[in-house]
Amino acid sequence: MQLNYLSSQVIQAAIHVHRELGPGLLESVYQKCMVLELENMKVTVRTEVPLPIYYQGQRVHKEGFRLDLLVENTIIVEIKSVEKVQDLHKKQLLTYLRLAKKPLGLLINFNKALLKEGINRIINTPNEAT
Repeated sequence: MQLNYLSSQVIQAAIHVHRELGPGLLESVYQKCMVLELENMKVTVRTEVPLPIYYQGQRVHKEGFRLDLLVENTIIVEIKSVEKVQDLHKKQLLTYLRLAKKPLGLLINFNKALLKEGINRIINTPNEAT
């Protein structure tokens, strides 16, 4: 599935969830609803995907991080419900993208009156990849 089309599907699912529930709920609620929306769209999605940490070629932590959503084994989606997305949240997602060797991440903050103000697209470019 093309990356831009797939990311638009994820954003469409997020808009549906936000329209139905509005802002202010727990991240775990939005996560479960996103899974339902994406599955209804026939999009493959996994939750709480472990991301092991390697250092100098050796695994140092079996489950260093957990990805909120991994869509079609391509896009990492991090779900937030915070007053303001911090630069740290964006850097964390970029780190996840690098470690998982995935091309695109979406940081979605559901705690906004208009969801489009809460969507951040993070690209793992070859120049940034380690």
